Amino acid sequence: MSNPLIQLTGVCKSFRGNSVLSGIDLTVMPGQIITLIGPNGAGKTTLVKLVLGLLKPDAGELYLASNLCIGYMPQKLLIDPTLPITLDRFLALSEPDKQKCQATLGEVGIDPSAGSQPLQSLSGGEMQRALLARAILRKPNLLVLDEPVQGVDVVGQESLYRLIGQLRDRLDCAVLMVSHDLHLVMSATDEVICLNQHICCHGHPDQVSSNPAFIELFGTKTAPYTHHHNHQHDLRGDVVTAGKAHQHDRSCGHD
Repeated sequence: MSNPLIQLTGVCKSFRGNSVLSGIDLTVMPGQIITLIGPNGAGKTTLVKLVLGLLKPDAGELYLASNLCIGYMPQKLLIDPTLPITLDRFLALSEPDKQKCQATLGEVGIDPSAGSQPLQSLSGGEMQRALLARAILRKPNLLVLDEPVQGVDVVGQESLYRLIGQLRDRLDCAVLMVSHDLHLVMSATDEVICLNQHICCHGHPDQVSSNPAFIELFGTKTAPYTHHHNHQHDLRGDVVTAGKAHQHDRSCGHD
């Protein structure tokens, strides 16, 4: 049986006395695609920073496999429009071997001849694929993708999610992904985890719900999921009640 790439047990994180994450239990196994959703301020970015080693937990345990190699794709990249940098040069900052860079561009669906173009001239979809190419250059066993379809139209989003699944298969890597679009991402993930400063719901897309409200909100193309939820939140996301655990189908908050 494979060992986990990442395992968080009871992880907590606060800033200036304000709790951002509390009691987080999360395991990422090889080959698995996990998607984090949740409202603004839910702790998604903080959780990603913990996984990337940019932050340390205040409490709990964070285990990273000794062979862990992470490829990270940020939500977006702000580039000074006057900066003279081509796509080739951008990739060379991570991998100086031009042949590897061109082969990786082909993997993500960008014509290698586009490498001579200024980075600022790329379309939204091309830029996201370029960021994805940079993330997979060194053949990571874990991809961490923060809003990978940011700024891409709906058709492009579906194509990118399919590509992410194909890359998972080709690289034999795990994927930890942040997304605000539950409708599209549900068909592209193995497990969904909804954060609201703690893990308030989780489940697998194949656990289809027949809840009419869920289908009305997210559409019939969405693969709903079942989760356990034993409390309620106020408008700030704080837990205000707790009761007997029950199985409860709902859409959950999302950005």
